[in-house]
Amino acid sequence: MDVQSVLQRFPLLSTLSPLELHQLVQMSELRTVHKHGFIYLADEPSDYLCFLLQGTVKIGIYSPDGREIIKSILHPLTMFGELGLTGECQRAEFACAMNQEVKYCAVKVSDFKRLIQENFHLAQAVMLFLGERLRKAERQWESLILKDVRTRIVEFLKESAGERGRQVGFETLVKHGLTQQDIANLVGASRQTVTAILNELRKSNLIHFNRNSILIRDMEKLN
Repeated sequence: MDVQSVLQRFPLLSTLSPLELHQLVQMSELRTVHKHGFIYLADEPSDYLCFLLQGTVKIGIYSPDGREIIKSILHPLTMFGELGLTGECQRAEFACAMNQEVKYCAVKVSDFKRLIQENFHLAQAVMLFLGERLRKAERQWESLILKDVRTRIVEFLKESAGERGRQVGFETLVKHGLTQQDIANLVGASRQTVTAILNELRKSNLIHFNRNSILIRDMEKLN
């Protein structure tokens, strides 16, 4: 894998010059994790951040009774494990590869901070990135508190379509690779409830789904 050519496609790194990108490659370590393997666990030192090159990663926590709660699903060309930049010393969450092998670049927080200090535009991009992550987390928690399960699932489908969907005529195809348990852990519901609501949406001819994808018949009618 040509790591530098992949890193230059990251929106967050778009302001870096070829020389600065080369410096970032030199200070990074390319790592591979097999599917369902952990990239890091809660309570581990938050001393490096990651640039996702390949595969899908889930970020989550465990409830006191041992249930998995998924906070976000990440796809290539994004940064994660970045809270060390804000002063976090120990991880508050875990990062785990999902249904395929994951490749990522690990960069020491101290090295990336030095790069930020030397590039105002990168510092600005990181601030905007952190701000958007915070806003997304706030929207998710507000949804858990204020909205019913059906609404949360519909919003998950629409958000996935907006981020990862591909237009097929008047329909939108979302390839996700999530199990119904993953969706349940993401929206804060039981797997049985998620299954029932997805089946209801399918019977209403609003969606069609299989193990790896969801086809949304009409975005405007999905509500």
